[in-house]
Amino acid sequence: MPASMLLGVVAFPIFRHLSPLLPWLIFLMLFFTFCKINPIDLRLHRWHWIVLGLQLGLAIGVYYLLEIMRNIFPTITPEVSQGLMLCLIMPTATAAPIIAGKLGGSIQNLTAFTILSNLSTAIVVPLFFPLIYNEAGLSFATASWLILRKVSPLLLSPFVAAWLVRLIYDARQHALGSDKRFHLSTQWAQVPFYLWACSLVILMANITDTMLHTEFTLSMVLWLAIGAAVTCVGQFYIGHVVGKHWPAPNRGQDYRDVVINPDAVPTTMSGVSRITAGQAMGQKNTTLGVWMAQTYLLPMAALGAAAYIVWQNLYNSWQLHQAAQSAKDCK
Repeated sequence: MPASMLLGVVAFPIFRHLSPLLPWLIFLMLFFTFCKINPIDLRLHRWHWIVLGLQLGLAIGVYYLLEIMRNIFPTITPEVSQGLMLCLIMPTATAAPIIAGKLGGSIQNLTAFTILSNLSTAIVVPLFFPLIYNEAGLSFATASWLILRKVSPLLLSPFVAAWLVRLIYDARQHALGSDKRFHLSTQWAQVPFYLWACSLVILMANITDTMLHTEFTLSMVLWLAIGAAVTCVGQFYIGHVVGKHWPAPNRGQDYRDVVINPDAVPTTMSGVSRITAGQAMGQKNTTLGVWMAQTYLLPMAALGAAAYIVWQNLYNSWQLHQAAQSAKDCK
């Protein structure tokens, strides 16, 4: 991840021209993620709804709180309010189930929440963004429709496509008299992680180009950088607390996926849900966040999502290191 970010910054004159690929990368990341689970088998637990409510509630609440604080702290600009709101409203990352699996979380439960989180974003963003930024001066209905027309297909079509692939494959196997059913192999299941690494190069190139061609102040950058760190750690912590106190009622057959992580430490559903809910709330789809900011908000608001990328990767690296140490100690 650090290599991807550094490449994007150093070679931004080249990779910034690949921006049109971002929606396609987002589509593919979501498609492979949604292929992991049969919609019929989706099981939503109490912590799913609690985390989703907190994610959306905090995003809206923090935005309006910062707007009120602008009267006291002039250094809080609209870019800061929008950027930190973005750090909260971004849906769960497509690579989150992979990281959760490596940490000993439930891949199935987190994939289910990833679907719920992205579908909710497709509904909330077109309703909320026109209220906070409408540069063209369009009516609320018109602005909402324009965003809905672009965001919703991007988030909904991968779900529909993944379901159709599953239905067609299963129907074909049934016609051939086979009991085989659609199943995404472990190798293909990790494709979103590598697609995300590629998108990270383009994202950092875009952010670098924006910073070079947009006026900004040091105070604004500090607000966004520090605010992104606080929201990142805070969301992981809140997710851990929610998962621990409202765990999924049963372990499920993949609560400790031996294929991805045979040395997973948690053996109780409370421990598994703690990890899973933490990743659900803390690990964000920053690719989508930066794209939404640069398309529908003030361009420098994307710096909040960019800073979140750094803190998120640092936190995940620390978690993976801790998990590896725990696995060694248990041997």
